[in-house]
Amino acid sequence: MLVKSLEFKNDVGQKVKVIDIPVLEENSTYKFMIQVRLQNFINALYQVKKPKKCYSFKEYLKKVMKWPDYEALFKVGELKNNA
Repeated sequence: MLVKSLEFKNDVGQKVKVIDIPVLEENSTYKFMIQVRLQNFINALYQVKKPKKCYSFKEYLKKVMKWPDYEALFKVGELKNNA
């Protein structure tokens, strides 16, 4: 699975980096859910008085998503020829 990262400055001017954001196909059933959760996560980061420099969106999803949905989203496909 492809992941991306996002870096922005908060209200105070500190750089905050969000890593492990999954890149989904347009027709994915999880695309809307991930977009909404990412927006909520970033809005919550703006509220933090002393933010850390780096956050993992994947760890956040592990806490807020139902486990079967989380596994389906981040499942690792079978590698062909042990590659």
